[in-house]
Amino acid sequence: MEAPENDAVAFESAEKIILRWDSTVSEEAREKMIFDGDRYEINRYLHAVDEIQRSMESTTLSDDQDKANSAIQIAMARLEDEFRSILVAHTNAIEADSLTDPSPSPVHSGEFQVPEEDYHDTPTDDDSFTKDLEHQESSSSSYRSTSSIREVDLMPPVAIYDLRSIAERMISAGYLRECIQVYGSVRKSAVESSFRKLGIEKLSIGDIQRLDWETLETKIRRWIRAAKVCVRILFASEKKLCEQIFESLGTATDDACFMETIKGPAIQLFNFAEAISISRRSPEKLFKILDLHDALSDLLPDVEIVFESKSSESIRVQAVEILSRLGEAARGILSEFENAVLREPSKVPVPGGTIHPLTRYVMNYISLISDYKKTMGELIVSQPSTGSRYSSDPNTPDMDFADLEGLTPLALHLIWIIVILQFNLEGKSKHYRDTSLAHLFMMNNVHYIVHKTKGSPELGEMIVDDFLRKLTGKFRQAATSYQRATWVRVLHCLRDEGLHVSGSFSSGVSKSALRERFKTFNALFEEVHRTQSTWLIPDTQLREELRISIAEKLIPAYRSFLGRFRSHIESGRHPENYIKYTVEDLENAVLDFFEGYAVSQHLRRRSQ
Repeated sequence: MEAPENDAVAFESAEKIILRWDSTVSEEAREKMIFDGDRYEINRYLHAVDEIQRSMESTTLSDDQDKANSAIQIAMARLEDEFRSILVAHTNAIEADSLTDPSPSPVHSGEFQVPEEDYHDTPTDDDSFTKDLEHQESSSSSYRSTSSIREVDLMPPVAIYDLRSIAERMISAGYLRECIQVYGSVRKSAVESSFRKLGIEKLSIGDIQRLDWETLETKIRRWIRAAKVCVRILFASEKKLCEQIFESLGTATDDACFMETIKGPAIQLFNFAEAISISRRSPEKLFKILDLHDALSDLLPDVEIVFESKSSESIRVQAVEILSRLGEAARGILSEFENAVLREPSKVPVPGGTIHPLTRYVMNYISLISDYKKTMGELIVSQPSTGSRYSSDPNTPDMDFADLEGLTPLALHLIWIIVILQFNLEGKSKHYRDTSLAHLFMMNNVHYIVHKTKGSPELGEMIVDDFLRKLTGKFRQAATSYQRATWVRVLHCLRDEGLHVSGSFSSGVSKSALRERFKTFNALFEEVHRTQSTWLIPDTQLREELRISIAEKLIPAYRSFLGRFRSHIESGRHPENYIKYTVEDLENAVLDFFEGYAVSQHLRRRSQ
């Protein structure tokens, strides 16, 4: 009969301790926190809670159930306050410099540290506390990580031990929901503080889509760095903390607390990438979308680890879906870019037949694409939508990819872009009134395409030599066509035909025809010189090669013509009106060609 009496004594003793710390009636309880005191007082209170819970399960105290219920409610309210107080006390702001991306190189000691704290002294004779604390210290120094995940200690072992002690009793008493809510609200606030340091803003998908692209580019770069830190350090470390405090205290309690903490921040984080993935497509967005795709693809294995539980499945699914949409966006942009190159409508000829802005833009663009060839090669799996089915469309070039068998779909797309660029340029060349200038324009632009392709190792590797040889042949053909269109008429003046006459008193040369021939040559050459000095070949080597080619045809022909007929002109009146230029004058004049500006003076007259 002593057992019930002993139980009653134990209950009354425990109840007295609980009531002493009832903040609704005690000034001391309102001003002090139990877990800020010494270990003896902490243990007394926890043992009192245990005794009340044991008493509630005992049939011998059936008459005192109301008192037990009241005591446990007071105790749970107190423990909830203590739980919150410990969490807040050990939720320290993480230094901004510590929020660094741990990849690709391993994180070294000190790269991500929680500032040291002044802990309260914890002297105790309680063996179980010492044993549990040693276990916490052991587990906190071990990192469960992939090559990129770096879990860090967010709280000291003492705080974790106390939080676990409180959580165990709250959960046992049926206060799981309250425990999770308190934990989640405090830790979520800590995560949000780190978000602010990382520059992650609270923006809706609509807010993000309304931002101008220049602003978005900056935010994308920031997001990529921040997302790696969030998944690999912040979220992973929060998960570790939940496990340290709640693991084995109830079915998936640690996971519930983890999701309470990071679900909102995780959704906020991934909403940014989702907004980009479904935003309006335009060519300038491709490379940042690919950066996002690469970053998220790289992060996905870590997302799978950090969010491995059933309750966090929605976050895993969202990440996978965003990755898929980013890939679809990249494919769509490439297709739309191809169409934009084909249909680019400008009809105003570029002055001087120089390189068209479209040519520069397109070639720089596909050079950048080639820098992303690994990612783009994985995303682009079908060849361009062209070939024989377009052969009846005069506004689209026809191309047979049979000659390019064995190339990747991405390489075929890049070749197709060059083909349609050429096709568009040929259309633009027709807007020049001067046929010679039209040929020079094509020569400049196709040469630039070849030069840019060869100058990019990645692009040059993807574009086969046979296709480049055909392109080289095209700009050389354009150069030949230019020379034919310009110089055939000029050189025609230096022929013998039409100058000779027959008759016994004649020298055999018609001086009037010869004078007319010199006048015509002078006029034609002066016009070509005046006009084509303003034309531009921006590539120094190409400009020099074309000048040499012109000089090799013009100078010997003029020297020979002058040698044969100079005497006939100089024997007559005013020879300077007909033989206006020396061979040297013409050699110097050729050096004025294709510089892109008008010559400052007329051709230098021959010395008298």
